[in-house]
Parts: sequence; C-alpha cells; structure tokens
Amino acid sequence: MAFLLAGSVLGAAPCLAQGQQKQARPFAVGKHRASKPKAASKTPRPELIEVNARRRDFNHPAAQHLPDADTRLTAERLTQRGVVTLRDMERVAPNLTVQSINGTASTNFYLRGAGFNDFTQNNMGPVLTYFDDVPFAYSTMASGLMFDLEDATVTPGPVGTQHGQSDTGGEIRFRTADPTDRWHYGASQDIASYARSRSEAYISGPLARNLSFRLAGQTRQGGGWQNNPINGDRLGDADSWALRGKLKWTPDSHTTILLSGHFVQDNSEVVTAVPVHRLIGSAPLPKLSHQQAEWSSRPEFAQLIGRKEGIKPSEHNQFWGWDLHFSHDFGYATVTSISAFETEREGEYTDQDGTAQSQADTYRTVDANAFTQELRLSNSRPNDRFQWVVGAFYQRSQMQQRFFFDYTDYVPARGYLQATNFGLNQESTSEFGHVSYRLPHHVTLFAGLLHQLDDRGITGLQSQIFGGKTLNFHAENTASSQFAGQVGVSWQIMPRELLYYKMSKGFKPGGFTANNTQIQAQLDPFKPETVLTYELGFKSDPIPDRLRINAAAFYNDYHNQQILGTVLIPNYGPLSEITNAPKSESWGFEGTLDIHPFKHVFVTQNLGWQRGNFQDFPTVNRAKTNAYYARTGTWKAINDNFGGVDNGQPKLTLNGEANWRQAIAPGYGIEFGPDWSYRGSQAITPGGTGFYRLPPYFLLGAHVTVRPSSERWQATIYASNILNRQYYESGGQATTTYFYIPGAPRFIGGRISCGF
Repeated sequence: MAFLLAGSVLGAAPCLAQGQQKQARPFAVGKHRASKPKAASKTPRPELIEVNARRRDFNHPAAQHLPDADTRLTAERLTQRGVVTLRDMERVAPNLTVQSINGTASTNFYLRGAGFNDFTQNNMGPVLTYFDDVPFAYSTMASGLMFDLEDATVTPGPVGTQHGQSDTGGEIRFRTADPTDRWHYGASQDIASYARSRSEAYISGPLARNLSFRLAGQTRQGGGWQNNPINGDRLGDADSWALRGKLKWTPDSHTTILLSGHFVQDNSEVVTAVPVHRLIGSAPLPKLSHQQAEWSSRPEFAQLIGRKEGIKPSEHNQFWGWDLHFSHDFGYATVTSISAFETEREGEYTDQDGTAQSQADTYRTVDANAFTQELRLSNSRPNDRFQWVVGAFYQRSQMQQRFFFDYTDYVPARGYLQATNFGLNQESTSEFGHVSYRLPHHVTLFAGLLHQLDDRGITGLQSQIFGGKTLNFHAENTASSQFAGQVGVSWQIMPRELLYYKMSKGFKPGGFTANNTQIQAQLDPFKPETVLTYELGFKSDPIPDRLRINAAAFYNDYHNQQILGTVLIPNYGPLSEITNAPKSESWGFEGTLDIHPFKHVFVTQNLGWQRGNFQDFPTVNRAKTNAYYARTGTWKAINDNFGGVDNGQPKLTLNGEANWRQAIAPGYGIEFGPDWSYRGSQAITPGGTGFYRLPPYFLLGAHVTVRPSSERWQATIYASNILNRQYYESGGQATTTYFYIPGAPRFIGGRISCGF
C-alpha cells in the first residue's frame, strides 16, 4: 500500500513545475485538474493510483505505434533534469549535441552527427527549432522562451513532408501551455549556488464565453561563477526576463483561434573563453583554474561600439514575436493555418582570445526578422486506414549584422580596430504531402514528398579598418530548387511491438560565410546539402508498465555536406569558411530504455552511438598551415584532403536518471535519485587531434522532491555536477589562440512551486 500511495503522490506530472494543466491524464489527483470524479476524491481507489504511477514513466503510449525515433519529453521531465535553455536539451536525448557559440546565446546543433559551426548564424541550420509549430529561422531567436512548457520532442533525420520546413538533421519542437477554460495560477522559485535565481509565474482562465487567456513570465538572475584573477571581477551573471501571452477563442466546437505573443529582454553576462594553445606569437598563456578567466575591454573600443567602459563579455538582446493559429474541422478534413512573425535585436560582446590583451575582442550587432506562413489540410478521422496531409509553407527573412574587432594588441600582423557589416535577404516556398495506408495484418505503408524553392542573397558587405583602408564587396546570390521525400513500411508485430523501416531524403539550401571578409572569393556561396537516410527501428513494451525498449539504427549518405572548413588569405592568415565536403557518411544507433523493475524504482536510460567520415573533402589543413607560419613567419596554404578522416562528432552519448518513490506520511510522498550524462570526445576542426579535440566528460546530478497528493505544491533540493568535474562544452579559434568554453561547476539549489 505504501507504493500505491507513492504512486498517488509522485506519479502524475505536476502542474507545479511549469504551471500547465494536464487534462490528458484522467487519473491525476487534485481539484485543479480536469479529472474523473473518482480520481478527484479525497481517498482515491488504489488501483487508480497504481495506473497513475505507471502512466507517468511510460508516457506517450500512442507514440509507441508511430514509425519514428523521436524522443518525447514531458514538462515534468524537463524540469526535473534542469532543462532551462536549448543547450540543456543534450542531457535528455540521445545523439544530440547543442553547443554555445563563444559562450553566448547563439547555438549550434549536432543530431546524429549532422550539424555545422556557424558563428555568424546567418545560414539555415541542419537542425531546426520550433515553438508551437513555428520554425525559427535563426536559433538565437529561441533564446529565453523555455518556460511554461507543455512538452518537447526531438526528431532526428530528414524532416519536412508533414509540416514546416525541409531539413537534413532533424528538429526540436517545444509546445507551450495553452489557455484553460477554468482558472489556474501558480509560481515557482529556484535559488542555487552563486546567487542564481530563477522565478516563474502563470495565470490562466476564461475571459468570456468561449474566450480564455494565459499569461506566463520568467526572470533569471545571478549564477556567475567565473572570476578574473587580475582584478577579481565576477563574470556570468544572468539578467533576463520574458513574458508570453495567449488568447484562445473557440467560436464553435469545430473551430479554434489561438493568438500568442512573447517578449524577451536579455542583458546577461556570458561565460568567456579559456585559451588552451597559442597559435600565433610566443607570449605565454595565462595559468588559470577552472573557474578563472581573463578578458579585456579597452575604453577606445567601448566608445566605438557605443557601450560603457569596462564592459564585460555579455548580451544585450531583445526578442519578440507573435503567431496566429487557426484550425477548423470539417468532419472529413481539418484545415490549419499558422502565421508568425519573429524579430531579433542582438548586441553581443565576447573576448575570443581569452586573455587580458585585445587580440580578438569582438562586438556583434544583429537586426533580423522573419515571417512564416503555413497552411495544411489533413484527415480528421484518426481511425481511417488512409491518412493524409497536404500543405504549403512560406518564409521570408531579413538580417543586418555588424562586427567590430579589436586587434590592437595583435601586432605586428594587425594592430588596429576593424568593422565588417552586411545584409541578408532570404525567401523560400515549399509544398509537401504525406500519406499512409494500413493494410491487413497490421502493416502500414507510408510516403511523403516535398518540393522547396529557396533564394537568398548577401548585400552591402563592407570591411573597414579604422585609420586604414575600406573594402567594399559586391552582392552575391544563390538559389536552389530541390525535392525531398520519404518512403517506408511499419509492422505492428504484436499489440506492443512495432518494427519499421524507412528511407528519407533531406535537403538544406546553400548560403554564405560573412565573417571577417577580406577578398571577394570569400563570399562565393556554398552549395546546398542533401542526405539520403536509411533507418530501421523498433518500439516494444515487452512487459507492460515494467519495461520499454525503443531503438533505431541509421545510415546517412551525404552529398555536399556543409561544414566549417579553412581558407588561407594571403598576407592575412587562415580563416574559417563554410564549405562543402563533396562526399561523406555517418552511421550509428540510438535507444531509450525505461525500466520499472520493482516497486519504488523507475529508471530511464538514453544511449546514442555514431560514427562517420569524410570520403572526399579537399581543404586547407589549419594545423599544418599554422605550424609552417610558426617556423618560417610566412603564410603558406598546406592543402590536404580529409578523405577517410573521422567527422569528429562524439561517438558515444549517454544520459539517464533513476528515481525511488516512497510514501513518507499519509498524503505525502518523496522522490529521490541520481541523474547522469556523458559526452565523448569531439573534434572542433576536421581531423582535429590534441587541443583541436574537446575531451570527453561525465556529469552526475541528484534531486530530492517532496509533494502532497493534492499536488498543489512541491519542494525540491537538487545538485548538478556533484563531483565538480572540470569539463568543456565547446571550443574554437580566434586570431592568436585556440580556446575552450568551460562548463559550469557544481551547483546546489532548491526549488519550490505551487499551483492551483
């Protein structure tokens, strides 16, 4: 009976952590839920409590019959694992790496090894981010929006035949909580080491007949853990707030209109780089402990960029947008329209050389906006043998960027201030369709097709050396027209065992490298990327509510894979440039294991393994080129072909958690257990060895949560990186140094939340 009570207390996903209403869980306990009368009684029936506990861990039962390798995550799981930013998603999904660019809010994604490092963020990424079915043209636009969530889904492999845009690597989709037709409200407060504070609140309810709203907000403060040994300054404090509002109107039982808007202000400091190797010059690098970092900010540079003297590496960003969802069910088909507009206003200061000298201090401004429109028509009858969806998607985006560089102490090679600015215009349209047909003997055939046109151009690029020459470059354009698609078969072998096989072709348009341009040839567009993916997977619940095994194996055949390579600019030095590897491949597998071996114990384990190599990739060998310059003082391109070289992505990723759930008093329960994550070694540059490779790391965390059966509040004590391991999240190269971005040290905190 103790276990049954623990199921009541800890089994249902609480609205406490994120404030959402879990109407889809009919056995959840609490007056604030849309529950069956028996489950809402003060003394629930034991058998219902037992089901409740199992439903919590073996969630998404309908998805067990879908032929995909998606990772589906509840809001409760995200909260428990401390997922509050896009970067944190790599801790809860297999074969996923999400890395900050120079410690900032800008991110690069790698899913099943598909991804590329784009510092300027002006190109379409191989993994798209969606919020409420709206794709974000630039990943930075999603910064600060991960609060008041309903759930999240990570989809690996080519996408685009059922919704949104085509892509080669996959997508990460977030669903935020919708307005409710009954009043609900709640708040949470999270306080941790280094004066870190995270606060959330929401209110939701009816405004009039068939009209309801939801308003949610978040603030984040403190948490800076780096310090400068020269002057003792602390770095890394968060300073951001965000609001999201939703208005829902259901004029009749077949029609829903949902209007949403959000605003984010982020003035947070960023984690700064730690130099690990000097590429140019002979000055010694600073000797730093794990929580130390050096940075510089010359008054002349601060005046140039219009910021106050003594500026620290930091963000000064604003993001806002709106989206309008309309759906109507005609009985035989449902029409859905999604219109959205997103903006980005970014000011970002980074010290990329990681020293007290001004050798690669950078300030970037971004002014971007994107409009998207999706229209689709789909079958309204889920039990029909024939299922179908057809639709169209349109996107128009515009961007203006300006980079300021302080090379004053990079002498004799440069020793000046420099600025580069450019504009980008992009427009794309696509049409897509997907069908499936259920044959006898539980066999289903499915196929999808997408056609996409993309046109983008870079304009007005200028590179200016203050006190020196100014270079102006003419505009460049690139256009592409490609097909993508999917075909496959699934077989429901037994009621709880599914086997599927599918082939998918993905497409991603070309683009431009626009950072630190010195010659016109650097603006030559790189080509579109295509991939043919073969995937075999299965889903199984061999012991219902006790054991779940989901796994998939894949092979990716890439043509013109877009990757950050190297070019040598005469009398200037090597620079990064996005280019194409004509032929490459990757393969691997991923799996998720959910176990409830005996009462009280629940375990989830994600495993991802992948390998890949370039079969043909001519480029400049950066390491050999730098070594030649160090010996001779002359820049000479050492060309190489990385054919047969490993793609450098982490071969093994692991993450999981174990929980013990127990009743501690009548009407109260406790949950506690560890969580863990591991990421293998990663090469930052193709063929990278030594300091060009990020070392592997393993992190361990834990939590203890207490909450009553009413679930109107909960209290948690948690710790991350308990062992206080020194590790690095990402890396890169500035002009004179090669650097790593260090990961956070041990954090110990507490979180309390309530919801009504």
